[in-house]
Amino acid sequence: MLGITRRRIARDLISRKSLAKIQSSVFASRSCSNEALFLGGGLKHVRNFSSPLFSGVANSKTMREVTLIQNDSPARVWTRSFSSDNGDLVDAVVPFMGESITDGTLATFLKKPGDSVQVDEPIAQIETDKVTIDVTSPEAGIIQKFVAKEGDTVEPGTKIAIISKSADGVSHAAPSEEKLPPAKTEVSKEQKPKVEAPAVKEKPKTQSPPPPPPPRSPPPRASATEPVLPPKERERRVPMTRLRKRVATRLKDSQNTFALLTTFNEVDMTNLMKLRSDYKDAFVEKHGVKLGLMSGFIKAAVSGLQNQPIINAVIDGDDIIYRDYVDISIAVGTPKGLVVPVLRNADRMNFADIEKEINTLAKKATAGTISIDEMAGGSFTISNGGVYGSLLSTPIINPPQSAILGMHSIVSRPMVVGGVVVPRPMMYIALTYDHRLIDGREAVFFLRRIKDVVEDPRRLLLDI
Repeated sequence: MLGITRRRIARDLISRKSLAKIQSSVFASRSCSNEALFLGGGLKHVRNFSSPLFSGVANSKTMREVTLIQNDSPARVWTRSFSSDNGDLVDAVVPFMGESITDGTLATFLKKPGDSVQVDEPIAQIETDKVTIDVTSPEAGIIQKFVAKEGDTVEPGTKIAIISKSADGVSHAAPSEEKLPPAKTEVSKEQKPKVEAPAVKEKPKTQSPPPPPPPRSPPPRASATEPVLPPKERERRVPMTRLRKRVATRLKDSQNTFALLTTFNEVDMTNLMKLRSDYKDAFVEKHGVKLGLMSGFIKAAVSGLQNQPIINAVIDGDDIIYRDYVDISIAVGTPKGLVVPVLRNADRMNFADIEKEINTLAKKATAGTISIDEMAGGSFTISNGGVYGSLLSTPIINPPQSAILGMHSIVSRPMVVGGVVVPRPMMYIALTYDHRLIDGREAVFFLRRIKDVVEDPRRLLLDI
């Protein structure tokens, strides 16, 4: 019995020594790859983790999971700081600009590197051939740097700036940038002899090109097609904006494609102006917006388009598309160029609805915040050159529409009314139309309808 007991004790001692060797070897092998687990934790953390690890299967995955569960462990704080350093920087990219827009020009930066920004705060503006689009910050933080320049052509998804989500992110980036110059200077010192050798070879090369450049530059300047201009110090050369280039292209395409013809008439504005004067205060009090003259012309245009559907139609190949809706485009001049927001379903709007929508769209157009969707489509356009003092003009059709109505300034002129010459506030109106689709008869009838409704707004109530 005594011998059996001794043998059992010996086996237990051997198995404990073997287990101790296994434990020490595993800890030694894992200490290199998981060094962060024991930083600042001391042996106390090792003891806490050794029990669950070696009571069953000892694997590294279990160790990582246990480490992350320990909320009070310094190892968790260190790991989280390391992740935040890697994910602290986010990119600000060019957003989707519309189905028909593939690129734009980086017009201006609204912020500078080092400025703080909030989520969705604009940091730059992209100018397209239709609208100006803001590039916003995806996160709140500080602008670390810009990776694009003003004037660059950018596409949706192009990165233009790097945002640090915290002030610490900028401070982390600063030391790395400070370390770069010494490295560059060391390289430059080592390459001094290498740089001197090419410099000697480049001297003869730089001496030969100087004579050719002078004769190359004068020919373009002395082109026969260019007029003699004043001294250069009195000139300013500014690149055309994408919006201006787009407008120029579309108007020229309209002139080259359509068979443009313009018909004119004049309108006595007495009754519409009296209607406005009599009800302007009550209109503002009830609807919260001023009663203008544009709503009267839009209602008149809707009536004219319903009476002459061909004016609201468009040519598509060998077909004519008739539209059973009335979406009226309103030409608005802005400092950046001409934009044409659209009044959707104008045939279903009353005077108040029209004035509110015009007011909203005009503010957006002036501020440059109007969207592409708010300018897309449109079946007929109205352009009011009268606000600038235009007396008479021949507007150009806005493709792919078939006609455009031009309004002009109101001028008091002597008119014969009931056999008596009296002063009347008169306005010239013009309709430019595509003569391939619209005959003179329909164009004149349409313009006559505008004249009749504006001169006697009661026709709208009676539908006559």
